[in-house]
Amino acid sequence: MIEIFQHPHLQTSDPMQRRQFLARTGLALGMAAVAANVPFARSFARTAWPQNIDTWNEVREQFNLAPDLIHMSTFFLASHPRPVREAIERHRQGLDANPFEYWWENEVPREKEVLEAASKYLGVSPTDIALTDSTTMGLGLLYGSLTLRPGQEILTTTHDHYSTDRSLQLRAQRTGATVKRISLYRNPATTSTEEIVDAMVKAVRPKTRVVAVTWVHSCTGVKLPIRQMADALAKINRKRKEQDRVLLCVDGVHGLGVENVTMSDLECDFFVAGTHKWLFGPRGTGLVWGKTDAWPAANAIIPAFDSATYEIWMKLRPPENIPFGATMTPGGFHSFEHRWALSEAFRFHEGLGKHRIAERIHSLNRQLKEGLAGMKHVTLHTPMSEDLSAGIVCFEIAGLAPDKVVERLRERKIVASVTPYATLYARLAPSLLTSPEDVETTIREVHSLNKA
Repeated sequence: MIEIFQHPHLQTSDPMQRRQFLARTGLALGMAAVAANVPFARSFARTAWPQNIDTWNEVREQFNLAPDLIHMSTFFLASHPRPVREAIERHRQGLDANPFEYWWENEVPREKEVLEAASKYLGVSPTDIALTDSTTMGLGLLYGSLTLRPGQEILTTTHDHYSTDRSLQLRAQRTGATVKRISLYRNPATTSTEEIVDAMVKAVRPKTRVVAVTWVHSCTGVKLPIRQMADALAKINRKRKEQDRVLLCVDGVHGLGVENVTMSDLECDFFVAGTHKWLFGPRGTGLVWGKTDAWPAANAIIPAFDSATYEIWMKLRPPENIPFGATMTPGGFHSFEHRWALSEAFRFHEGLGKHRIAERIHSLNRQLKEGLAGMKHVTLHTPMSEDLSAGIVCFEIAGLAPDKVVERLRERKIVASVTPYATLYARLAPSLLTSPEDVETTIREVHSLNKA
């Protein structure tokens, strides 16, 4: 029988209603039985954990990255590790050979598997997770759906990405709410937890309903102290009614897959991230998580289309509440071979160990920052503190425009990037796919640009 995540209110004890439900779904169940006996429509077998991965070099060998380059921008869009590639290909073959029956047999159990893997990684209930195609889609779904009254305020920052900024603008236009932008720090390289939290708290007003921030700023490399910010807002919320409580919403894409935390460590209300960056998930995948008591502030803007919601529409189930994650997951057809392979990315990270991944990425970034900080012609904009930085390092070279820095490094087979913001910096991002030797080579080449 096809499995779905059951919500207590969706279960019925009425024998007649249950018989009607079974009768009406007889055709569907019959088709599932047929599908189980045709080629490419069998249940998907999980990829076995890769053998003999004992070193970081062996981790690197799981990827098809060009071996003659030093990849310092893999945070932008993931290269797929072998388990993810193989899962995508198996699903693609099944869909190409027999699209209807393969989809019918796999849609529910595969998405259930993805939600279970994500929930284990995040330390949350699978029913509080909505699946999306990217960070931008998640931000649009969340911010475009929040219940706001005219005159209420959205507090955000000057450090956030276009996707956050534009999503908030659009919501304000439709609701009569206002958007207020503040700077959380004067100098990113020397900022502190106290400066960031104080700036936020001072900007919160009685009409502030939403605080929208980004965990790791891709413009400076600053990692916000989300837990301390959440704790500060909790004190403010103790004096507020539920409908006026300040909601802390986080774009977490450049922390997910880097930091060894769960959602209970962050204590934000909503967390949005693409899973095709640091997590190495299939390209075109992402998620939105919300606390159970925060989700009622959001309203679905795209119809969901899973077994539960469809059966309610067909009057096969009572129209009671369904899990918020299911309600907020956009329906329709997706790149199923990619979405269903997302569980392998979570398993890949779990297999390596979240704590080992965090230690490795922080170690490489510390090595890079210390090397850059020792150069007189380099201005480092990312904090040295690991509490306030993650895997992105932003800097400037005296007399050389950021795009020229990237161009010169590329001539030396180092793939760097420029921050896509009004203020431009050169940007390097050591990850699991770089080595200490790669970092040392990069430091030497940056040093040589003083004479270029």
